[in-house]
Amino acid sequence: MNTKAQAIRLGVDRGVREFRHSMGSSDQWYNVFTGLAALTVLWFQRDSSVEGSGVSLATLTLPSMLGMGMVFGALVGPAGQLSTNREDGTLLRAKAVPNGMIGYLVGRTVQTSLDSLSGLVVVLVPGLFLVNVLEGAGVGGVLGLVAVLALGMASMLPWGAVAGSITKSPGGAMGITMLPMMGIIAISGIFYPITAMPGWLQGVAQVFPVYWAGHGARAALLPDAAVAAELGGAWRITEMVVVLGVWAVVGFLLAPTILRRMARRESGSDMEQRRQAALQRVR
Repeated sequence: MNTKAQAIRLGVDRGVREFRHSMGSSDQWYNVFTGLAALTVLWFQRDSSVEGSGVSLATLTLPSMLGMGMVFGALVGPAGQLSTNREDGTLLRAKAVPNGMIGYLVGRTVQTSLDSLSGLVVVLVPGLFLVNVLEGAGVGGVLGLVAVLALGMASMLPWGAVAGSITKSPGGAMGITMLPMMGIIAISGIFYPITAMPGWLQGVAQVFPVYWAGHGARAALLPDAAVAAELGGAWRITEMVVVLGVWAVVGFLLAPTILRRMARRESGSDMEQRRQAALQRVR
């Protein structure tokens, strides 16, 4: 086995191990809170119907939250992890090992994927007790959902790595990912039909992956009548694939260059300076 293949194998193993460790940590309270918040939203929406669609607002919201959750996790997760690992020396140690950065990035990707999937389960399982969107979807719908979620993750994963590379602290990484993402989610038709938004906001929302991941998840799981709540009254699958694909391709072309530059600049003295600066802020 060559060294790169060995690094990939070790990265997969590391990602799985870190995911297992996180399952027993306090981080899971975030998933519990997310699940309860989603269930609360669906509960209040369950009796609200969407004109012309033949489905309830909760029925539109549940698949939308699945698409949103995957994109959100793919951006915020790697950004926070990468910036944290720069501070604690993990990245510096990976840099010192042959092909260590490859193994590190594979591990981050595996852990992020598993974390995002566990978050989706936390939202989906209780949600099905109120809105069984899987009942009429069939095998084709479930496979379509898997494809949409995979493409949604690919569209944002490299951008999460970029965000973690260009910021100097975990707080900075959260600032440039979570805050803009919250604003984008608010205009992307996740919790109510995007057709209720002003036209210019509809245009802004369609530039970003959040809207398209939610749209694709709805297309995969909901009946044909639900398309009445979509822009143009159609499931725009081709447009979804193009937008998410462009974000993914540009991100995967850009991220390696930025990561290499960040790794080259990383040194023990830089890490110590950041640690001392953090201590001074605390004092």
